[in-house]
Amino acid sequence: MEFNVWDIDSAPEGSRSALEAARKKFGFVPNLLGVLAEAPSALEAYLAVSSAFEKSSLTRAEQQVVLLATSVENRCRYCVAAHTMVAKMVGASEDLIRSVREGDEIQDVKLRALRRFTRRVVATSGWVSDEDVKLFIDAGYTKAQLLEVLVGVTQKTLSNYTNHIAHTPLDAAFAASACVPGEKRGVDV
Repeated sequence: MEFNVWDIDSAPEGSRSALEAARKKFGFVPNLLGVLAEAPSALEAYLAVSSAFEKSSLTRAEQQVVLLATSVENRCRYCVAAHTMVAKMVGASEDLIRSVREGDEIQDVKLRALRRFTRRVVATSGWVSDEDVKLFIDAGYTKAQLLEVLVGVTQKTLSNYTNHIAHTPLDAAFAASACVPGEKRGVDV
């Protein structure tokens, strides 16, 4: 089954204003949003969760670790490429991005714990152990930030699964960051 990648003019009426806002924010309408526009409620949900996560107490780089780690764990080619680009834009180091993408050890202990916890949440469908929580908190994060990680995982689960089902074509803007996620996975899960 093929899914449309709607644009502002052709999208269902209930999705047009959200697509226009995305074009203003990003300079183009990412294909993911064009696919989600099929169901205005799906597009609205994705944008609302995304906006809530952006307001979290996690730094922009930490947010990208969560979004990228979730996408790697879910093996979402589209989102790994997109968040590689966004991570660069928010100042994440090439080393950090590569480590998250490839599952290599992250030098920063706190970011390593964040990536590990995020991957554990995804890998266990949220059934993390008390030890997983302890390691996350001991690294310097709070219970509130633990819940914020869940917001990021929720955002990416919606987009990752959409991309898996719809086979969302990769935008030209993300092509330089394309990879096949999950080929190499580190041992921190």
